Amino acid sequence: MLLTTPRLVVAGLAGDSGKTLVSLGLVRALVGRGVAVAAYKKGPDYIDAAWLGLAAGMPGRNLDTFMMPPEGLGSSLAKARDAGLILVEGNRGLYDGLDGAGTHSTAELAKRLGAPVILVVDVTKSTRTVAAQVLGCQLMDPDLNIAGVILNRVGTQRQEEIVRQAVETTTGIPVLGAVPRLAGGGPLPGRHLGLVTTSDHADPQAAVERAAESVGQAVDLDGILTVARRESVAVELEEMPAVNTARPCRVAVAQDPAFCFYYPENLEAIEAAGGEIVPFSLLESRGLPPETDAVYLGGGFPEVHAAGLADNAAVRNDLVRAAGDGVPIFAECGGLMMLARTLRFDGNLYPMAGVLDLEIQQEKRPQGHGYVLGRVDRENPWFERGTILKGHEFHYSRITGGEDLKRTVMEIERGVGVGGGRDGIVKGRVWASYLHLHVFAVPQWPGAMVGFGRQSQYGEQAERAAAGV
Repeated sequence: MLLTTPRLVVAGLAGDSGKTLVSLGLVRALVGRGVAVAAYKKGPDYIDAAWLGLAAGMPGRNLDTFMMPPEGLGSSLAKARDAGLILVEGNRGLYDGLDGAGTHSTAELAKRLGAPVILVVDVTKSTRTVAAQVLGCQLMDPDLNIAGVILNRVGTQRQEEIVRQAVETTTGIPVLGAVPRLAGGGPLPGRHLGLVTTSDHADPQAAVERAAESVGQAVDLDGILTVARRESVAVELEEMPAVNTARPCRVAVAQDPAFCFYYPENLEAIEAAGGEIVPFSLLESRGLPPETDAVYLGGGFPEVHAAGLADNAAVRNDLVRAAGDGVPIFAECGGLMMLARTLRFDGNLYPMAGVLDLEIQQEKRPQGHGYVLGRVDRENPWFERGTILKGHEFHYSRITGGEDLKRTVMEIERGVGVGGGRDGIVKGRVWASYLHLHVFAVPQWPGAMVGFGRQSQYGEQAERAAAGV
């Protein structure tokens, strides 16, 4: 695929520099002008991608050079063929990566995409030093096109004038906007995993509109579009091969405020493999959907909603029955917590589904955070021995006991996992781990889920009916 769509990468000098506010504001302000914007988040972050999707009016997606092979990036960007602009929000600082060389950094992604960079700089209590920071980024990699700067958290008109003059005179890079310091930090409150999710925000649409108003009034939108259209370089990208399928199998996907971390490509891959996505709520549904062939439990905030999950005995019991009947269950992070026997949080002990004999403790500090590299080293129905699993983890919980902790099938070469250098708990057709997977990194698991689903009770009945037996 030849990528010719105009594109931008919005980067910062560090985390909490204002990239998300500026990105959301730009996306929604440009959509308001009639520009079809395809929004992406660099890295594995679910929450920022969801906010970007809300601002764009279409699913926000992730681009991750660690988890995705080149053809995975191409397949994700192929969804933006008809867009007028691709906007990618960077991750942490512009050159920050896995190591001192900046491997898998935002800068590396921008070069791979042939995209100009708009650098967001927090100018709090600073003036000419900002120019030195921008110049350093400019000189760090002459092959990277830093095409514009947006000043953030500007205190006064005089500060803006001094910084603007210093940056443009020193670097030759235009300052395309100056966002003032916002009362209360702006419209996007945070939580221990970053931003509050869109589903947990009191009025996410209003928050996005406030971001658009704050940024739209402070930034040269015409200049931003000109940079994207003039500076983007056409690049050739590979795509993942298409998958053709037979009869759909019903895959129950937990989608509610407690479980909301799903990559759109994962759900699309399940459908491409023959799955029919059937949303349900572990908080509100009175059991699994009828004729469920498979279950997908993503991540989220089960600890925040632990009381509601504990009160829903019907769905907890259905999960136990489904696992006993051989229904495949694929559980990631929060999903793992849901399948455990108990969850201890804020001094309270809550019963979970009890599919797995595990005891979970929610801590005050992260127990695992970052990219994960694992190698499957034991026989299991999901992945062949020797399979390399790339993904990420971000969890404040840890496993403190339970017999099923012995059922791990994967050695962790990078990351934390469930502890002891292990992850990937398998019991029957249940897979549970702290590892979040992306289908472009591990393409076989949706097909395995659907294949197992067709062998489950309802799946076999449907197959016989389809065959006229």
